[in-house]
Amino acid sequence: MRQITTDQLTALLSDHTPPCVSLYQSTHRRFPDNQQDPIRFRNLLSQMEESLERSYPGKDLRGLIEKFRPLARDDSFWNHRTEGLAILASPETFQVFELQRAVPELLVVADSFHIKPLVRSLQALDRFQILGLNRHEAKLFEGNRIAVDEIELAAGVPRTIEAALGSELTDPHLTEASYGGAGGRGSAHAVPSMHHGSGQKKDEVEIDEERFFRVIDRAILEHHSRPSGLPLILAALPEHHDLFRKVSHNPLLIDEGIRFDPSSISADRLREEAWSTIEPRYRQRLATLCDNFAAARSKQLGSADVADVAQALVAGRVGTLMVENDRQIPGRIDRETGRIEFGGFDQPRIDDLLDDLAELTLKMGGEVVIVPVDQMPTKSGIAATYRF
Repeated sequence: MRQITTDQLTALLSDHTPPCVSLYQSTHRRFPDNQQDPIRFRNLLSQMEESLERSYPGKDLRGLIEKFRPLARDDSFWNHRTEGLAILASPETFQVFELQRAVPELLVVADSFHIKPLVRSLQALDRFQILGLNRHEAKLFEGNRIAVDEIELAAGVPRTIEAALGSELTDPHLTEASYGGAGGRGSAHAVPSMHHGSGQKKDEVEIDEERFFRVIDRAILEHHSRPSGLPLILAALPEHHDLFRKVSHNPLLIDEGIRFDPSSISADRLREEAWSTIEPRYRQRLATLCDNFAAARSKQLGSADVADVAQALVAGRVGTLMVENDRQIPGRIDRETGRIEFGGFDQPRIDDLLDDLAELTLKMGGEVVIVPVDQMPTKSGIAATYRF
């Protein structure tokens, strides 16, 4: 699956030649629910063409529109979906991302990309990775409370022990030496075959296993854990946990683990096991964010007022911004002065104000956390904790 990365989000936050099209829709993994997905997609394309004509009259945008059309006819694409789909396109870019949670159907044409659903996908507190490991191979999964999917290992991560150790891997076959008497093996005086090195071979296999685990640990840390910052859950048979933890230097590997080989259980069981491990950490992190906001607000170092937050943002004061998931406020922010202009989504150049505030927070080096409505500490859809 192709989920958005931090580097890709950063690229989307940079300036792009307008118009910028942001298309989001829920999709389905299985038949027959997925039969409606391409129909809804084509309806969104019709909305896109109308919006482009209305917002950018006289501009030749046939090249941008044509980027979407092949997907509308691609049956294979629609038969291999997750819970959600995001497509972001401009005259110079076309990016397709899979989402592991459903998203409201949305088509935005504006001067910048609508990125709040992607921010939630990337920075939601319920995300995690799972390292599936046995003595022969490694797999990596990524998920949240809703779904878990295997992800492609980065180029620098070996999948198997053979790929990790190469020519240094011990020959898996035992050496057998036969010593016969004068008549050899078939003689009445033959000496029974003698197997040498069985204990030595066992030691070498255990050494190979430890070396394999070390290679995997370093590669996962470098190519997946550090870039994502996600907690890592080890899923392996009980006998592999102690050895891997002994050699691991990954600070994101959590103490709790899943004591099954992932290949022996269903994806849904794997998700359940992982979420039971992550949920207490998720709730504690969310409670800490809410407590920090309440404390900051009492000292005039936090606000839930959209206009106040916008002013603080352009001054570089916002450290953490909590944004209500699925909430939209039509408007735009002047990024020089912080002045707010409210309007309707039917007006050209009007986008989701909360999305713009989230985007600006990230550009200013702050943290954005997308929070479910029932967990938000405010009713305004926003909660900002200031740096000073």
